[in-house]
Amino acid sequence: MSGSFASLNSALGALRYNRVVMDVASGNIANAATPGYNRRRVEGESVGAAAQVAMWSRYEGSGEGVRVADLHRLADQFLDGRVRQERATLSYLDVRRTTLERLETGIAEPGPDGVGAAIADFRASLHALANEPGSDLARTHVLTRAQTLVDAVRTQAANVARETSDASSRLEGTLTKVNAAAGELAELNRQIAQHGAAGTDVNALLDRRDQVALSLSSLTGAVATERPDGGLDVTVGGVPLVSGREAGTLVRSSGTDVVPVTFAIRGGAADVPVPAGIRGELGAGADLLSVTLPAYAAGLDAVAASLADQLNAGQQAGFDRDGNPGAPLLTYDPADAAGSLRLAITNPARLAASSLPGGVLDGQNATAMAAPTTVETAYQRLVAGLGTEVATAGRLVTNQASLVAQVDGQREQLTGVSLDEEMVSLMSAQRGYEAASRVMNAVDSMLDTLINRTGLVGR
Repeated sequence: MSGSFASLNSALGALRYNRVVMDVASGNIANAATPGYNRRRVEGESVGAAAQVAMWSRYEGSGEGVRVADLHRLADQFLDGRVRQERATLSYLDVRRTTLERLETGIAEPGPDGVGAAIADFRASLHALANEPGSDLARTHVLTRAQTLVDAVRTQAANVARETSDASSRLEGTLTKVNAAAGELAELNRQIAQHGAAGTDVNALLDRRDQVALSLSSLTGAVATERPDGGLDVTVGGVPLVSGREAGTLVRSSGTDVVPVTFAIRGGAADVPVPAGIRGELGAGADLLSVTLPAYAAGLDAVAASLADQLNAGQQAGFDRDGNPGAPLLTYDPADAAGSLRLAITNPARLAASSLPGGVLDGQNATAMAAPTTVETAYQRLVAGLGTEVATAGRLVTNQASLVAQVDGQREQLTGVSLDEEMVSLMSAQRGYEAASRVMNAVDSMLDTLINRTGLVGR
């Protein structure tokens, strides 16, 4: 179109374009604090001659104004992928650190309530008995300290068992979250493909899609790949979990209370095993249940068994106050040495403090039993190893959190809403709208002159 009416069309296009810009800026401002929201930007394009050349006419205009070319959602799939990757690592490290710190607190080492202090107190009571082998008070004190030592070992074993049970329960809860998120993502993929094909705005669906994918990565270390239709395919350990509109089910293939913990994805004719080494909360739970907690429990069992064997051997090498050979002081089940440790003697007279038979009041065997053994060294090595793991986990979490903050900051610069920028955009569109209105008024005035006043000169 050319002529005076073309200017009206140009102004109308400008009015429409600036109204859309103001609408989008208002939406960005309204969602400035909405989690997962990616800011939008209106892409405009000038309207010129028709792309198709007409046979019997020729375009004679000088431009037809502006129109909305696209409503662009600001996002970078590579940056999103990096965010998901780093978040998965942080989730893995954070769960591991939290569990180890809780276990370390329950051990209470070094401290007056730990196993180390209980062993030292028990040795000290044996020294006192060696000095007074005929004293009932000294013998009773030894049994009291022995019971305290047994209680300390069993309490620590109970703490490890409780952490194991908590980690197992948390892992089952994580699996439920993963499968719910996978189902939601498959449904979002269906909606995005359907609405995208119909030309409907799918930006809100894409925002939710990215949030669900980030959640899946934090839970499992999953990797997401964008599909041509706008959806996301997700794999866990290289095994597909979500493929388009189809979602599999992640299951614990090793069964409850079975180590090592393994996973599989169920969805086809047969379960597909997931390779070991996944990250996220699920990977941390699997590592804790398969390696870390069983290793500490085995170390504590070894310490308890060695302690009982050495004390029983010391007892059996001596004689009690009545002159009888010493009986075992402690009992335990080899399958659960720390958790089943018990005091076998309740009568103080049965303590074999003497190295001589016949009821001789002698404390040499008590002195021999009071000497430090390899038990203390083994226990110190066990506790020091745990302390090193806790310190390492804390340091790794700190470093990873810094990296996540940096990556999140880069993503926020692209996708986050800047109120200053939106205000500038809003004011610019407002002025553009006002200017376009002035153009329409000017053209209208010109047309009024041409239509109503032409030919009226001299009347």
